[in-house]
Amino acid sequence: MLKLDFTTEQIHALKFERFHHPHSRVQRKMEALFLKSQNLPHSLICQLVGISANTLRNYFKAFQTGGVEALKELDFYRPTSQLETHKESLEQHFRQLPVTSIAQAQAEIEKLTAIRRSPTQIRLFLLKLGVRRRKVGSIPAKADLQRQAEFLSDELEPRLQEAKTGVRQIFLSLPRILS
Repeated sequence: MLKLDFTTEQIHALKFERFHHPHSRVQRKMEALFLKSQNLPHSLICQLVGISANTLRNYFKAFQTGGVEALKELDFYRPTSQLETHKESLEQHFRQLPVTSIAQAQAEIEKLTAIRRSPTQIRLFLLKLGVRRRKVGSIPAKADLQRQAEFLSDELEPRLQEAKTGVRQIFLSLPRILS
């Protein structure tokens, strides 16, 4: 059986943190320990806070070893990718030699690190690096460059000059967004 002794400072800290701490799990821990400091039975504390008896005992052990500060610690399991160890070198590589597809990035990463990941994981990793997809435009295959240059010099630029002097007004149409 764990014997817990609460000082008045600890009780005030528990009372404050059970409502004001930014994380709800820490608030739950503080609430359980505050109720314990008020000498409520363990079964009632578990019922009021909504935790199991084992969880309550874990809260008591954490408080006994580290006080109120130990209850504020959050240690969630967060696995890290093996690619994280190669993050800097891969980022530098992709900045110097950008890839055109996820499949190409997957092949480059496998070649450089010998780590194979799915295209989805490669895309997420590249997003973490800050590598974004670029949309590229292309000139239509049947575009006549001569006619485009003539239109630019003979029609568009004179009209733009007239608009600058105030003789003409130009209205640009925006593409319609389908909803």
